[in-house]
Amino acid sequence: MTGGPGSGMPRLLRVGMGAAAVGLLLIYNSVDTRAGEEQPAGQAAPPAALAPAVPGADGAPAAPAAAPAAPALRRAKPTRLRIPQIAVDAPFTELTLNPAGQLNAPPPDDKNLVGWYRDGVTPGERGSAVVAGHVDTTKGPAVFLLLSLLNPGNKIEVARADGTVAVFSVDAVETFAKNAFPDQKVYGRTPDAQLRVITCGGAYDKKRRDYLDNVVVFAHLESSHQA
Repeated sequence: MTGGPGSGMPRLLRVGMGAAAVGLLLIYNSVDTRAGEEQPAGQAAPPAALAPAVPGADGAPAAPAAAPAAPALRRAKPTRLRIPQIAVDAPFTELTLNPAGQLNAPPPDDKNLVGWYRDGVTPGERGSAVVAGHVDTTKGPAVFLLLSLLNPGNKIEVARADGTVAVFSVDAVETFAKNAFPDQKVYGRTPDAQLRVITCGGAYDKKRRDYLDNVVVFAHLESSHQA
């Protein structure tokens, strides 16, 4: 995912709209901020073009039977995201709306930063919390370079401002074309605490200066503990 403040989002976002719409604008489209039209540094092709590990697809192992969901946590701002399997250890920034009512993307010049919309569900609360980050920036590969390589059962840890750590278990990793994004599947209401981690992926369109797909990690709250 590339883009930054002022990026052209396809739909307007009004204050007070549901989290589903917020999440949609957060990642549905992006604007490339690289100076040229070359591929990201060090990459022969966008990393998210790799086949995602979808349960049961192409021989990938199916996800184990789901354990009872952990109780949802109270609202608390996320402070740090850790995904050991892909060496992610990044601080959060709050994502806000620009004057046009569109959601700003994380700053494009920081390779190790993830964003969370401050008026949306916090990770660990009941509902679908949305976290977004870049796959590359003007400085090269970024925090979610390897996001598509996660597998069901991998853990995602979110440290929170109240001193708790919410531990999520990955259920699936899927890639969706931006022009056929399943809004309800990704952002719809859930009866438990879930997490959606999203970045850009698929082929890079030089003409549009944008990636054609989104990589989405689906996860549920498995447990929590004190930091």
